[in-house]
Amino acid sequence: MIRFYFHPTPNPAKIALFLEETGLPYELMPVDTAKGEQHLPGFRAINPNGKVPAIVDTEGPGGKEVRVFDSSAILLYLGDKVGRFVGTPADRPELLSWLFFISSGIGPFSGQAVHFQHAAPEKLAYAINRYRREVERHYEVLDTHLKGREFLVGDAYGIADMSLWGWIDRAPRVLPGDSDPREAFPELFRWFKSVDARPAAARAREVGKGLAFKPLSDPDARPALYPSNYPKA
Repeated sequence: MIRFYFHPTPNPAKIALFLEETGLPYELMPVDTAKGEQHLPGFRAINPNGKVPAIVDTEGPGGKEVRVFDSSAILLYLGDKVGRFVGTPADRPELLSWLFFISSGIGPFSGQAVHFQHAAPEKLAYAINRYRREVERHYEVLDTHLKGREFLVGDAYGIADMSLWGWIDRAPRVLPGDSDPREAFPELFRWFKSVDARPAAARAREVGKGLAFKPLSDPDARPALYPSNYPKA
């Protein structure tokens, strides 16, 4: 059984998509980040970095319980565990490259674009421009790479596609404007619509829908979400 520590944000969405694609049994473990539950000792024992997603596999290597944190690590671990969606051995160098591109580029720059446009107490034009432009640059890299390709890596849908879907799904929030920002990147948009049409993507969107989470926009949530901005108690 996989215990899946979840909040309805882009990185956990990737894991929800994998679990729904594979049918791997899991138990949803909600973590209300706006309430600061990611900082509690029980969760820090699973992810010392205090972020979602994280999993506990009760049937890990040798039958022992193991923890895995960070969305890319989880996707690699689960893909290897079930022997699906990780491509061929020859695909592994490219697979690792795109997973790290997403985790070190798309994810953090998208997150900061969201923060400075939607959450920061001051709308800093320089910061907003910086992160929006970098997101667009990353999208251009992907758009070029996907020309003539159905999937991000190799000839089959896999964990790199799942990882990217989690963030491209949120592009309208990352790059808010008068139109869908994905339209400016036709190859990327074509790829996204193909992945998003999968039945598992629809099921992944429903994960956690019946749960009540404190809104991330709540001003009282700021110390929990951005603790480095506040004095330690």
